Amino acid sequence: MNIFGFKNKKGEELGHWIVPVAGFNYPPSEFYAAIEKELATLKVPSMEVSRVEFAEGGLLSDKRIYLRMVRERLAFDICAAPFGTTYFFSCRTIYIPPVIEIWHVVVLTVAFGGVYALLAKFLGAFFAMLALVGLLLAIVQVFRNTIALGLTDLDATLTKTPVIGPVYERLFRKETYYRKDTRLLYLSIVPEVVKRLAEEVTGAKGIKLGRQYEHAPILGELYKPVAGPNSPK
Repeated sequence: MNIFGFKNKKGEELGHWIVPVAGFNYPPSEFYAAIEKELATLKVPSMEVSRVEFAEGGLLSDKRIYLRMVRERLAFDICAAPFGTTYFFSCRTIYIPPVIEIWHVVVLTVAFGGVYALLAKFLGAFFAMLALVGLLLAIVQVFRNTIALGLTDLDATLTKTPVIGPVYERLFRKETYYRKDTRLLYLSIVPEVVKRLAEEVTGAKGIKLGRQYEHAPILGELYKPVAGPNSPK
């Protein structure tokens, strides 16, 4: 999956729901628009929304258009499309963890080495080293206190910046209760909206959704749906 400008193959599939519907057809663009409208009605905090194409097979195969919604490192890929003589709806949830690669370290080392060389021309080797250390300390303090300082725009920018983003998230950005709760709310709300709207558009034509398939190893099975006291057994 391509998020934040670079392809990350370490994504974890948190959930995948799919249901086939026989004798049904519906414009995917209308279904995608309905999802966006419903999430806006529920005032779900905004996500980056786009239409992406995925090949059915190789490079020359036909492509299907998916609705992609991204919130920080959570991504939802939603599809509504014909399949032979039938039709299907699906919602796939992906989590892309921040990973510091060796080349990230190399790039940052070269960058700061360039800054040191530039400073050395004007300040000399000793004072250039002091200035570089001061700069690094200032950057560390800002990174550690981005949210506390109210710099939410800077926080969002840093998480999306190649090379700097993974380093910032892994070493400086705190994983708070609020972020964990927010992530779980997205994992709950978005798929449920997709399912409900799929039931509504098929029900409008007198068709009831049949057998549904779901795979949900949420966050490495750290969180699993449990039945509430009033839930049916």
